[in-house]
Amino acid sequence: MSTYSILIADSLGKAGLDELASASDVSIIDGSSFDTAAKLEAIADVDALIIRSGTTVDKEMLEAAQQLKVIGRAGVGVDNVDLPEATKRGVMVANTPRANTIATAEQTFALLLAATRRTAAAHGSLAAGKWDRKSFTGVDLAGRTLGVIGFGRIGREVARRAKAFDMRVVAYDPFVSEVVGRDHSVELLELDDVLATADVITLHSVPPADGSALIGTDEIAKMRPGGIIVNAARGQLLDAAAAREALDSGQLLSVAIDVFDVEPPPADHPLLGHERVVHTPHLGASTVEAQRDVSLQVVEEVLAGLRGEPMKFCVNLPFVFGAETEAQLELGVAMGQIQQAMAPGRIERIEFEATEDSELVTVLAAGVLSGVLAGTGVESVNFVNAPAIAREHGIETSQSRGIGSRDYPNLMSCRVHWDGGSRVVSGVVFGGKEPRVVQVSDYHLDARPSGVVLLLLNEDVPGVVGRVGTVLGEFDLNIAEWRLGRSDETGMALSFTNLDNIPSAEALAALREIDAVRKAEVVVLTSA
Repeated sequence: MSTYSILIADSLGKAGLDELASASDVSIIDGSSFDTAAKLEAIADVDALIIRSGTTVDKEMLEAAQQLKVIGRAGVGVDNVDLPEATKRGVMVANTPRANTIATAEQTFALLLAATRRTAAAHGSLAAGKWDRKSFTGVDLAGRTLGVIGFGRIGREVARRAKAFDMRVVAYDPFVSEVVGRDHSVELLELDDVLATADVITLHSVPPADGSALIGTDEIAKMRPGGIIVNAARGQLLDAAAAREALDSGQLLSVAIDVFDVEPPPADHPLLGHERVVHTPHLGASTVEAQRDVSLQVVEEVLAGLRGEPMKFCVNLPFVFGAETEAQLELGVAMGQIQQAMAPGRIERIEFEATEDSELVTVLAAGVLSGVLAGTGVESVNFVNAPAIAREHGIETSQSRGIGSRDYPNLMSCRVHWDGGSRVVSGVVFGGKEPRVVQVSDYHLDARPSGVVLLLLNEDVPGVVGRVGTVLGEFDLNIAEWRLGRSDETGMALSFTNLDNIPSAEALAALREIDAVRKAEVVVLTSA
């Protein structure tokens, strides 16, 4: 039997260590006390690496790892691993995204109960020798409405617990289908409706891509007076200064937080020490059970990868891909991003077709799903986990025949369906390395899917190009390439314009004011 060598670079729970000790085909190197130089030396001859947040696996470390096959991250975040470099080297990277689900949901509810009953303040008062009951009158949860923002695994567990407290639950998650909501007996609403309806808001999303807060002054103003906010997800989700102002004005009754935008938070953090704030030092995953599960799951993933068995939580490709596959994935991601940008409603179903071979369909699906899901609030979307995440969000997938043009031997096509409509996007890879979008619905073109792209749908009448160019010039937007497709049947034209910089909201508004323009959307296409 083969013997695999595993370097444990950070501390690992006893349950995981015991699991490794019972495996007859592994040998262990305990490097939890090693400095960086010692880890670099030890990693040269190991087959697998287990880390937490204390070890950064950068390009230098990966270059030193001559036979590394698997990296196991005991925790959710993999930002301390150079994923692109690991993928290029064929190193599988796995994390443990579900190990802390229950712990975080329970921490959320602990914060909620403490906020509604003023538990921390009352504890401090009694510890100071006071017996003051009338100053700490709380509110019941029963009969109140909980608004869950971000209806993923943790949000759904919080909803289950809220129902046990006889609460009504509403949720906002634009990338979760109504079917998922019905399955959990939760009404899915728009964000503004959740804010206006709920007595308590609990956050389980990720911050917007631009780094702004999801809940700020405007959002808090839309809440019912005397509302409560609980945040055990990401510190950046809540504008702390806006929350402090709302507490002082009485718009908010209480705030409970387990996370901060900078950890540990500075002494002048707006919410630290406020009498109506409950705060804890990021304890969401700090339970015996969660830590046990993290250690067991990471060991199970590493052993599965070494033994050639299916991995549940691999966050990158389990194979080394060449230049052509990389270009195909890049094209698929771009096609998915284009579909997401242009879809007028939630994407419910996606069909895939590749005219060359069945393996290309797999590559296409991985790329398109990653592109569609990018920026939707789902963490760590990648080519491996995108299909599972799509299913979790109620997006159906299938393979189909004859949905795109037959002019190219290696055509890749996808059709997305939303309530009341669908759209086809097709592309090819020229010379094994040059991805191109060649079809969007009835419009045929030859467009380079990279960088900042302005997608413009307009009536095919004289003067539109000139007026669009004038607006772009007025806003200092330089055109790199302009590709246009026309449809005689509809009398419309589609422009695919590569720009050097991202248009402002004002520039897009000006474009949409042109009489002939029916749609103007911008998508920033990322590479695979």
